[in-house]
Amino acid sequence: MSPVTLRKWILSVLAISIAIACISLGCWQIRRLWARQKANAIVAARRFAPEVELDSLPRDTAAAHFRRVHVRGIYDHAQEIIYTLRGRNGSPGVNILTPLLRARKDTAVLVNRGWVYSADGTTIDTQPWKEADTLNGHGFVETFPTQGPFPPPNPARPRSFRRLDRSALSKDFSYPIANYYVVLTDSATLPSAPPRVEEAPLDEGPHRNYAIQWFSFAAISIVGLGIFLRRT
Repeated sequence: MSPVTLRKWILSVLAISIAIACISLGCWQIRRLWARQKANAIVAARRFAPEVELDSLPRDTAAAHFRRVHVRGIYDHAQEIIYTLRGRNGSPGVNILTPLLRARKDTAVLVNRGWVYSADGTTIDTQPWKEADTLNGHGFVETFPTQGPFPPPNPARPRSFRRLDRSALSKDFSYPIANYYVVLTDSATLPSAPPRVEEAPLDEGPHRNYAIQWFSFAAISIVGLGIFLRRT
């Protein structure tokens, strides 16, 4: 086999291998796009469904996730916790979660009242952000993560949590807590009310553009190989 022929074979195998790899990566991005679209459809259906009372939520938290709810009760500000390292528009901060006690219920519901700037993303003085004790508002259901790791809180800040591990949180309250929490969406009308947490946008992410890029790389590899073979 001549050196020219050997070089053609090597470059052909290399170009085809690159094209196959790029096509595989492009197909992977397409599958991720479909999964994102499916997830968005589920979220949109729940986000725009009629609002329900907490007691009307499905028992399955996966089915209750993202449902809009009406919440009423009394805040227990003395037992609120801090959800640390919560960024907002590039700024570090935390979320304040306050237990809500409801009439004739022995189980409290944690309410994410909003975001507060924190230079280190972990510590704040919650006193200036105390709202009225009584809540009659609206929000959506969020679920606690079920897969770790769940780093333990810093002993110096025992009520600050990097991740919301429900089993660990339950030990910090004198009453049971629900197996979900509510993110408050009512406008913050009082100066002491923290800015509410914004809902995640229902976009498709970068997957479509990534797929186009990978398919383009595959096409460039094959076309480049064809030009090389014709010229040699």
